[in-house]
Amino acid sequence: MAKVFVSDLTVYRPSPENPAELPKLEFCDPLFKRRLSQVSRMTIQVVHDLIEKVPEAKNFKLVFASFRGELGRQLKINKGLVEDADVMPAQFSISVFNTPPAAATIACGIKAGYTAVYPSKDNFNDALVTAAAPVLCGSEEKVVFVYADEYIIDEYKDVYREGPLPEPVAFACVVSKDSGKEADLSVKFASPEDFINAVL
Repeated sequence: MAKVFVSDLTVYRPSPENPAELPKLEFCDPLFKRRLSQVSRMTIQVVHDLIEKVPEAKNFKLVFASFRGELGRQLKINKGLVEDADVMPAQFSISVFNTPPAAATIACGIKAGYTAVYPSKDNFNDALVTAAAPVLCGSEEKVVFVYADEYIIDEYKDVYREGPLPEPVAFACVVSKDSGKEADLSVKFASPEDFINAVL
């Protein structure tokens, strides 16, 4: 199986005392960040931190993955459907998986484009292979790979049946063919945390 290299990992975790904590994003305009969810803020934070370490990463394409996306916004949409049989376009437009990477490219000045990936059945390796594909096929020398999932809100805790509730976390890293820590794509990472631990 093909191998790639992972480098410059940046990670954001809310404090254990407040898992719904929001990154402050002091480098962003207050009006820009005012309506951003936790998953979007965490995504912006790790991408910003990566670019602080690797300024040329602004020129790399970005691949974003999330298992759950914008849970709070999705709940508002579901309530609107149940109570009013209607969805507000503004709510829908900021509930899709494109919102976190789009917000990060705006906040961090990335102009190379992005891809948003939803790995079915929480299969982290599908997201990793998708991020590595442009590097492996030679269309890109380096790619920024970002993963983020926010705190699972109380309304969803009773219906989450996949074992222990995962902690909110976000990370960003550079995927390339030749520099960093080797990542064997045949290895099945059980979770994003396993990937973080393997790369650190």
